[in-house]
Amino acid sequence: MVNILKIVAFMVIMMLGFSGYTLYGIPLIIPAPPPVEEKISGDMTMDQFIALGEKIYNGKGTCTLCHNSLGRAPLLEPVAAISMERMADSRYQGKAKTIEEYLHESMVDPTAFVVAGFGKKGTNDTVSPMPDVSKGAISLSAVEIDAVIGYLQSIAGVEVTVKLPTGDAAPAEEEEGSGEITLAADAAEAMSKFGCDACHMGPAIAEGGDMGPDLAVIGKNAGSRKKGMSAEQFVIESIVDPNAVIAEGFDGDMMPADFGDQMTVTELNMIVNAILGKK
Repeated sequence: MVNILKIVAFMVIMMLGFSGYTLYGIPLIIPAPPPVEEKISGDMTMDQFIALGEKIYNGKGTCTLCHNSLGRAPLLEPVAAISMERMADSRYQGKAKTIEEYLHESMVDPTAFVVAGFGKKGTNDTVSPMPDVSKGAISLSAVEIDAVIGYLQSIAGVEVTVKLPTGDAAPAEEEEGSGEITLAADAAEAMSKFGCDACHMGPAIAEGGDMGPDLAVIGKNAGSRKKGMSAEQFVIESIVDPNAVIAEGFDGDMMPADFGDQMTVTELNMIVNAILGKK
């Protein structure tokens, strides 16, 4: 009888401990706000248009997920100033003739010129891991792309040549929060949206990088990496708190720590399930 009571007490303690961990131990993932069309009017000043470009660059455009001090992609602050130099490079495959045209091309056809060392693995820097920002989960409008170009020209100290939107060209204004959430359609699109394929190889990634560990290996070993943590819990923690456990052979602080703010729950689940080989 005593042994039975001990077993029951142990089971109750384990259940309470697990419940406490799931409630308080796993970071809360709050869906990102809907990426609504930015309010653009035909009477904007150039300063307002550039400020809009900065907002898109840091927000809806998801540019800073890769173009940051972590070295996952080239820094963009000087890109407008060195655009002519890149167009003169023998490896340049695009059609741009001006700085503005080059910046536009680099956003919708990034493979036209790949900075050495930042191409997809195995392509000899001929294929960029960056998606076309006018399509897919990002889907910037033509006016939004122009705003980002204006911002990049401004921070590089070159002449801002983009034209201000006119009343006819500007999208209709939307009430705050009226836009629909633009979710990635599947795990592959979610991986691309958040730049996973720039650093990792693995499930749902056609051509990835090697700056981070292979996600297939992470998924295979996830259930045994941290005592008391399931495979799913470990993968979630690795995404929202990437410095919690550093894979052998890799450095800390290489992966952005704000994916918990960037991803919706649906997109997080897509990625987790892909890593674990679940449908």
